[in-house]
Amino acid sequence: MVLAESIGIEGMADKEARPSLSAAVLGSVRTIEMEQDQTAGATELEAIATVVLHEAERRRGEGRSLLALLRLLEALHREIRDGLFQESLPVNRQALYALLKDMEAEGGWPYIHRMKLKEVLVNLLEESGKDNVPAQEPSKHG
Repeated sequence: MVLAESIGIEGMADKEARPSLSAAVLGSVRTIEMEQDQTAGATELEAIATVVLHEAERRRGEGRSLLALLRLLEALHREIRDGLFQESLPVNRQALYALLKDMEAEGGWPYIHRMKLKEVLVNLLEESGKDNVPAQEPSKHG
């Protein structure tokens, strides 16, 4: 998390106690850009990822605010996919093969998973179950 420290985002570098999603995201950004040999581009994408993760962390526990962030990311994904990415698609079989081979090697098509209502309800039920656990009654045998 050296980049987080270098751009002045406090707290991002000290999150070693729990598994770090930011480390996984930044690792994948580095992998993608290193393959393309664009060190400056990797640094820029890493900085974007760091800022987004910092903003998500800042909104921890604020469901509506995190939902707004997820919607923004989804809108950006759609805009890039439907515009710039489609414009850059290969025009011959060799280039298409190279793109598909790269996609297969690096995890396929980028996808933004949406939680199903059932998953949200399971989390809600688990939390409400914790709140409604009755206190242990004293034993009648003793």
